[in-house]
Amino acid sequence: MVVDNIEIADALDRVADLLEAQHADGFRVRAYRRAAQTCRALPRPLGVILATEGQKGLDRLPAIGKSIAGSIAEYLVTGRLRLLDRLEGESSPEVLFATLPGVGEELAHRIHAELGVETLEELEVAAHDGRLADVPGIGERRVHAIRDSIAAVLGPSSRRRARQLRAAERPPERPPVGLILAVDAEYRRRAAEGTLRKIAPRRFNPSGEAWLPILHETRDGWYFTALFSNTARAHQFGATRDWVVVFHEREGTEGQCTVVTEHTGPRAGQRVVRGREQETPAPAAANAEPGTAQAAR
Repeated sequence: MVVDNIEIADALDRVADLLEAQHADGFRVRAYRRAAQTCRALPRPLGVILATEGQKGLDRLPAIGKSIAGSIAEYLVTGRLRLLDRLEGESSPEVLFATLPGVGEELAHRIHAELGVETLEELEVAAHDGRLADVPGIGERRVHAIRDSIAAVLGPSSRRRARQLRAAERPPERPPVGLILAVDAEYRRRAAEGTLRKIAPRRFNPSGEAWLPILHETRDGWYFTALFSNTARAHQFGATRDWVVVFHEREGTEGQCTVVTEHTGPRAGQRVVRGREQETPAPAAANAEPGTAQAAR
């Protein structure tokens, strides 16, 4: 797949436009605009720089830091930009996985349904620990192909990182649960007040209605984007106004998590970060808020 510099610059400009329209931090908007200008003026193809110098070569370009260099590398490899999908309300695990070579929409849906993984990092671990091979229709050759594709997207350290995770070594840095819950609370409060910009997701939205509130916020050095889950599973359980997907990024380290209302056990009625429930003290009345949707699965 050949992607020229102008196409990448257009994608970065589109990110800047959407961030500005959604009232994101002005510094972040300007950073993407400057990066787009750099890409347009560059005489050397960005794809050649990535192939010969790696992502660090992109990082060394004027006005392109570690985070934007990662976005450019992702676009060069997959032809898509997860951040742009997210800002346009089109982001979902199925769409993300379908960007990998050899993984179509049907297989991407099956992977998500069978494993419940949400990110490429989680899928990478599943590809290494044997869970991906158990998904119907995926043989060993395809598992290896998916591993290689994810490694190309995430960078040369991805295999080492997966081994570290399997060995229960220190995982990649992520925001504290309390910080995520604070962003979740702020998002739901402002969504209820109607003070957030709304976008029109392309998925599960035949009328084209702009119903999905989106929040951009910086806290404690982390850049957050929060929005209600618009996945097939959220619609299935009637949880599109309960499950909140929180994306986080700092110094090029990206991740996401889902905050839900717990319905059973000692944390019933509380907001918890799925997969990190034990990090939420029980009980914690400050977080308690009854919900109507079933807990995320």
